[in-house]
Amino acid sequence: MINAPVIVFAYNRPAHTRATIAALQKNIGAIDSDLFIISDAAADQNSLASVQEVRDYIKTVRGFRKINIIEREKNYGLGNNIITGVTDIIGLYGRVIVLEDDLITAPFFLQYMNKALDIYAENEKVICVHGYVYPVKEKLPDTFFLKGADCWGWGTWKRGWMHFESNGQVLLDQLVKTGQARAFDFNDAYPYTAMLKDQIAGKNTSWAVRWNASAFLLDMYTLYPGKSLVFHAGGDGSGTNTGNDNLLDVELADKPVKLKKIIVEQNVQAFRAFSYFLKILSNPNLLYRVKRKWKKIIS
Repeated sequence: MINAPVIVFAYNRPAHTRATIAALQKNIGAIDSDLFIISDAAADQNSLASVQEVRDYIKTVRGFRKINIIEREKNYGLGNNIITGVTDIIGLYGRVIVLEDDLITAPFFLQYMNKALDIYAENEKVICVHGYVYPVKEKLPDTFFLKGADCWGWGTWKRGWMHFESNGQVLLDQLVKTGQARAFDFNDAYPYTAMLKDQIAGKNTSWAVRWNASAFLLDMYTLYPGKSLVFHAGGDGSGTNTGNDNLLDVELADKPVKLKKIIVEQNVQAFRAFSYFLKILSNPNLLYRVKRKWKKIIS
């Protein structure tokens, strides 16, 4: 088995970048993996020093088979940086594993990703392998599929990424025409369609909602582990595209994922668990009401 190259997208958060790389170095298979670190250029004068600090640090990184550093000469922004980087590297290797600079991985992340990328390499219904799982209360299967694509610690193949549609208007038109907007929103649990509309209007630059919609419209699926192999450390408010929110915090898996080939179909149990969690995520007041209700029941 040849390990897929790993891409880490970095910008202006040296502490986060160090933590992401440090966790990755502890992964089983890191020493046998090629690492690409893509450093975006500063968007303004305020970011110059922190971007340079990141660039100074990544030149010291060791612990991988080969380390490739790409320093952007102009600011691409997160969306364009990821789209361009993934497209370029997947064209050379045929598959990739993708991380951003605020994602902390469990030691079994690369092992899971590479094995899953091998198992489902020829299955055209599978577009993505994902490492992060929402902190749902329900016990989930060892692995399961959900329709669409995801973005926090993920991997794909050239055959999957070729379906990425960068034009948000094309995606929105298809969702509306086929009557799938509600389903795309996890049955009204989370406003993905509204996020796509905001991307079209220039209110955000989300590549992830376009990746998700591209897969969803083609009835393609993402594989998830039963317990999260990725922790999102960007909920501290330090990112340019994420706010301050610990609702997404998870406890990382403490043992490898039991991986075997399963039927590629929507897992109803996981869909319901995700849907309930996304309702709370999109409406934090609901979480407050649920806690109050349980306190009354307990008392």
